[in-house]
Amino acid sequence: MASAGKVAVVLSVLALLLVGLLVVELDSLSGELEGVNSRIAQVAQQVQALGSAQAQLAQVSTVTVTRQTTVVERPLNEPLNVSEIYERAKDSVVMVRVIGTITSAVGTGFVYDSRGHIVTNYHVVSGGDQIYVSFLDGTMLQATLVGYDVDTDLAVLRIRPPSDLQLKPLPLGDSRALRIGDPVVAIGNPFGLQGSVTVGIVSQKGRLLPSNRGYLIPWVIQIDAAINPGNSGGPLLNYRGEVVGVTTAIETTTGTFSGVGYAIPSSIVARVVPVLIEKGRYSHSYIGISGKELNSLVAERAGIPVKSGFLVETVANNSPASRAGLRGGTTRVTVAGETYLIGGDVIVAIDGHSISSLDDLLTYLVENTSPGDRVVLTVIRDGKAVNVEVVLGERP
Repeated sequence: MASAGKVAVVLSVLALLLVGLLVVELDSLSGELEGVNSRIAQVAQQVQALGSAQAQLAQVSTVTVTRQTTVVERPLNEPLNVSEIYERAKDSVVMVRVIGTITSAVGTGFVYDSRGHIVTNYHVVSGGDQIYVSFLDGTMLQATLVGYDVDTDLAVLRIRPPSDLQLKPLPLGDSRALRIGDPVVAIGNPFGLQGSVTVGIVSQKGRLLPSNRGYLIPWVIQIDAAINPGNSGGPLLNYRGEVVGVTTAIETTTGTFSGVGYAIPSSIVARVVPVLIEKGRYSHSYIGISGKELNSLVAERAGIPVKSGFLVETVANNSPASRAGLRGGTTRVTVAGETYLIGGDVIVAIDGHSISSLDDLLTYLVENTSPGDRVVLTVIRDGKAVNVEVVLGERP
């Protein structure tokens, strides 16, 4: 019995030890489980952070795509390159073929509106019995002469396009906004070479070009873009693809381009062409004076208190100028090798706009007035500024 009791005690002790060991092991496992749970929580936080970062990256990608799309859409005022200008204008520039009784001629023109009006130079179509225009795609159509103005060397033709020909008028720009050195593009048909493109700059503005009747065309643009026989009547374009002039003449001793070309400004085109379309002719304002531009040496010699303006030398009989009382010169002098008739009025302003040259005066008259209008000339007379009202006539 004693042995049995000892055995029972030993078994009890062993049971207690096993229970203790189990408790210790369970505590250890519990700690490990807590560590695993903590690790799982950390991984979950990392996954959540990674998801947030991916969402931010997606937003950044979206913004980048949007910016790329914006770059493709060119801002309205951003300059085009020459290839882009040509592609936009090529279907609007035509070759003008003129057949006369004695001779024939080739020039250039461009589509002015969707009604089939074509702008070109008067000297291109002058004397022609038949006129044809041909597009770059090979379409050739007979044209009729709608109207012309010798004194600005502009003419308007009209075609009846077939249903499969979509006319693409060229937009007019503002030649007055041109600056010396601005790049320009000329498109035309020199020597019959259709669709030729040349580039250059605005060399100067405000040149005076004599018309076939001897009157001066004002505000003419001087360019160094190569133009030759066959370019006449073609568009001069700025780098936005707008027509700022009509190429019309070159300064040459050989008959070919020598670095000086001229274009009728778009400001005159915008004034004259609509009238030619409506009436067939354009009436120019007329004052009835002739003279020269004043300079500092002549002003000093004549005792005039200004050094620029238009010196009136002669006044035509029975003209608007004579009826308004404008005075011509009375004394002939020679200054720097040139002869002047001094003693008359010096025009320094018209309707408040400063006049420093003949070009200023003619440009204002062409762009802003019509026969019958009243203008106020500010003149220097006997050393003082005097306002003279003139009722404009029509140029004979």
